[in-house]
Amino acid sequence: MAKINIKIEGIPYEVEEGMTILEAAKACGYEIPSLCAFNHGECNLGSCRVCLVEATGARGLVASCVYPVSEGMEIRISSPAAVKARRDSVELLLSNHSKNCQQCEKNEYCELLHVAKLTGARDDAFAGTHSKTYLDELAPGLVRDTSKCILCGRCVARCQNAHGMGILGFENRGFNTIVSPAENRSFADSPCIQCGQCVNVCPTGALMEHSEIGRVDEAMKSGKHVIVQVAPAVRAALGEEFGYPVGTPVTGKMIAALRRLGFEKVYDVNFGADLTIMEEGTELLDRLRNKGTLPMITSCSPGWVNYAEYNYADLLPHLSSCKSPHEMQGAIIKSYWAEEKGINPKDIFVVSVMPCVAKKFERQRDQLKVNGLPDVDAVITTRELAKMIKRSGIMFTRLPEEEWDPDIMGDYSGAGVIFGVTGGVMEAALRTVYFKLTGKEHDAIAFEEVRGHDAGIREASLDINGTVVNVAIASGMKSAKVLLDEIREGKSKYQFIEIMGCPGGCINGGGQPYVRPCFLPNEDDDILDTYKEKRANALYSEDERQAVRQSHNNPQIKELYEKYLGKPNSHKAHELLHTTYAGREGFN
Repeated sequence: MAKINIKIEGIPYEVEEGMTILEAAKACGYEIPSLCAFNHGECNLGSCRVCLVEATGARGLVASCVYPVSEGMEIRISSPAAVKARRDSVELLLSNHSKNCQQCEKNEYCELLHVAKLTGARDDAFAGTHSKTYLDELAPGLVRDTSKCILCGRCVARCQNAHGMGILGFENRGFNTIVSPAENRSFADSPCIQCGQCVNVCPTGALMEHSEIGRVDEAMKSGKHVIVQVAPAVRAALGEEFGYPVGTPVTGKMIAALRRLGFEKVYDVNFGADLTIMEEGTELLDRLRNKGTLPMITSCSPGWVNYAEYNYADLLPHLSSCKSPHEMQGAIIKSYWAEEKGINPKDIFVVSVMPCVAKKFERQRDQLKVNGLPDVDAVITTRELAKMIKRSGIMFTRLPEEEWDPDIMGDYSGAGVIFGVTGGVMEAALRTVYFKLTGKEHDAIAFEEVRGHDAGIREASLDINGTVVNVAIASGMKSAKVLLDEIREGKSKYQFIEIMGCPGGCINGGGQPYVRPCFLPNEDDDILDTYKEKRANALYSEDERQAVRQSHNNPQIKELYEKYLGKPNSHKAHELLHTTYAGREGFN
């Protein structure tokens, strides 16, 4: 791209043509206070006016996040007029903002408070009437509090960019403007898939996950057997809450922390992932051999399942009937595990630690109960686990490295680990399907063709012992829609499709730690471009370290089938490990 010459504070620089002033300043070593840019590429509307600067050729002050640089432009960031204007902008935002910072769930990670400090904004500089506010706590996964919303529009952009959906938008006008689902409905009354991507980009506490820490606390006091199980993506991100570089796996310390929090047993959902592959791989082979509904689509992601039920009810037969891994494992805990331990399932409380907000919705589905008992009783996010650790005074960095509880569900394969990244479910399934079709292991173990960490569509064609399997991988509903429309039109060439709700997969789930450059001073400048790759690499590296890397070779999985389930897709397996779906009335 062509270069142009500009000056910032009188010092000459050469920058790329087409950059905004904000981008050019960043490249030259200046970080202009801002609420909208350098945030996963979401929303540069210039609406908050926090990043105002002086620039030659402009009429007055300009929003640097949207104003492009030009040849010979001279930019003043620290002029008295620019400094005062930025402070005034933040003070105006604060004037209509609920400032209960001590109780706010976004405490420590509030970008409004961050820019208030940078600009020297004063509390109550502009006093007056507050807009009418709304609190929506009806949905299982999400909470919306308009008293903390600054109308930046980042959540609106994220929903559109990730999913092609317009669940959130601007309602009303002027002083009465709010961000909400259409007609200010609750999330519970809209076709929101509960993915939590809007929470990930919200700069304040206006959008948050529905906390279930209180449910866990009550269970701990109740005398029940409180069992915790942890999804693979959690270990790749939890360390960020305690100062570790992005992508540092903290498995051993995480296990140690969970024990110190009082959980009776600490299990890895990778066991449930291995179980999912046994059931899902067998289901795929059955469909291939018996001309079942193809392509078969994975069903691990509850956000994706919600989207299908809302928008593609006619394609629900394409979904695998398998429950997601933590639901499968919860069902096994309350059946096989309970029998082995001599415990009444009613006295067991299963807690899942997930990178996903939609799992909170999933655990409440009526289809995910056995004998009237839910497979999983509470879901907390990676962020919620970090809060529990911090409030307990546990010094995470000083914890020893401990191992998962080894009994019954302690073994897992490398295939289970990679469920946390887009393409991981596909790869894990192919490792087992290859063995089932050929009677031998795939030489390279890894199926590099399906790997990646970005949103979008990837595809591969694999010849397995004369059986050609065309596969596709998509994450984010904007990408998934392309594949789904092909199926609906009868044009799909695939036999097997993996879909994950969050762009990049679970490593980028709506319950993962916030990735904000302003709160990660020791990270590289390109962290927003690389954080998914770093988290994905943490999972791939753990896969490579495992002695067993295929789900069908997990000895405890073999034992489970021999002693309890019989074989994959057996009648008992279907009772415990499979589910059904239904179109959402009123949204199809």
